[in-house]
Amino acid sequence: MPSAGARPLPSLDVFQRLGNWARDKRDGLALDDGFEELTFSKLAQRVAGLAQKVAPLPNVLGVYVPGGAAFTIADLALSFAGKTFVPLPPFFSAQQLAHIVRDCGMGAVLTTPGWKSKAEGFGLPVELIVDEEAAYDADAAHAGGRVIYTSGSTGAPKGVRLGTKQLNASAQGLLAASKAGPSDRYLSVLPQALLLEQVAGIHVPLLAGAPVYLAAGAVQAAAMGDPVPLIARAKHVQPTATVLVPDLLRAWVGGLAATRTMAPSSLRFVAVGGAPVPPKLCDAAWSLGIPVHEGYGLSECCSVVAVNRPENSVNGTAGQPLDGIKVTIENGEIVVEGPTVMDGYLNGPDPQGRFATGDLGTLDAKGNLVVLGRKDNLIVLSNGRNLSPEWIEGMILADPMIARAVIVGHGQSHPTAVLTPSSAGRDWFTKASGDDIAGRLAGLTAQAPVYAQPSSAIVVAEADLVAKGLLTGNGRVMRQAVASMVLG
Repeated sequence: MPSAGARPLPSLDVFQRLGNWARDKRDGLALDDGFEELTFSKLAQRVAGLAQKVAPLPNVLGVYVPGGAAFTIADLALSFAGKTFVPLPPFFSAQQLAHIVRDCGMGAVLTTPGWKSKAEGFGLPVELIVDEEAAYDADAAHAGGRVIYTSGSTGAPKGVRLGTKQLNASAQGLLAASKAGPSDRYLSVLPQALLLEQVAGIHVPLLAGAPVYLAAGAVQAAAMGDPVPLIARAKHVQPTATVLVPDLLRAWVGGLAATRTMAPSSLRFVAVGGAPVPPKLCDAAWSLGIPVHEGYGLSECCSVVAVNRPENSVNGTAGQPLDGIKVTIENGEIVVEGPTVMDGYLNGPDPQGRFATGDLGTLDAKGNLVVLGRKDNLIVLSNGRNLSPEWIEGMILADPMIARAVIVGHGQSHPTAVLTPSSAGRDWFTKASGDDIAGRLAGLTAQAPVYAQPSSAIVVAEADLVAKGLLTGNGRVMRQAVASMVLG
């Protein structure tokens, strides 16, 4: 806290913008979550009302909601009140959530009336997010912070400390890179507990003065092989922009292709990150009217580090860094410097604006970032060749019949592919012979050098991955556990 008489720390840029929009576009739509619509003036009043309610509460507050307007209001209100905002992702396991509550010293949990009984399970005081309203004064905003927990594939989640500096730099950088403006209509698809969606789906649209439309339930449906809710919401909203992960893009592309329809012609910018985008998937998306712009980021750098721009998108790269961010490659590893770098892990040292990501990559002649995979995922074959498994997995995942692909083979002569069929591919894989699967795999990886092509494949159903404990709480494959299962 600043000492008496010290100049107050700056608050988030969105608070001044929200005040401006509440005055100049007071009846303009700010948020539609499928259940209620909030104008800019109503959103401002709800933020001010909740900020007043949480003011006397402990500094570190958790938010445990399914998403929607309640999450947006809580995100802004806790920062406005100068609190430390800690999202509790509903897709985390009970063990992971309990760890977060203990690790950050959480003092209370905010939730909605429908989730009150769930929130009480954390053993902390529970406050409800209802319809509190108050007069909004942007100049009354404080400098809050947030702790974002990364799931990882092993071990307990780590808390990433972020403040006003990181949030402002990230949101302003993405605003400029995406050329967002008041005429945009943002479709929010990813879970709001993800930092990427907080930046791209709350802060950037507010800076731009653009309305946000939530696609409630689209992620869960797509994960179950049903892209219809996503397609229907996009058709209804006619969005101009959205942010996806490759799995959601794959589901959207598959659904459009199956119904021989096109994406809304209103789309101008669809950022895709979180994992590499297979070139074939990218090409298919563009052919169906989805203007894919691949990006790269991580929570430790306040989400987006680099992204392709609408006027200069280079397939197969993550584009150029956001304004104010410097990316270098040191011994093959991506290193990020700039104002978006975290203040450190919880209870850890401050990296002083410089973070070695643990990701392997290169920069092309024009400064576009090419991400090769995780440094600690690197496979060394028995012939001494190094192989980034994500490279081959990306080729395989271009096939809509395959939902998951994990390449293993450390110390082996050739890699092995562990495949999980998609809903569209279950029947084919059930009937296919070993030669059929080998042939399909060979075709998908034909452009890879011979040493990198899988010599064998193991098919594991999604239900078996769950039963064998091979997935994290938020559905990521545990690579080392899969490798141990296959290689012993």
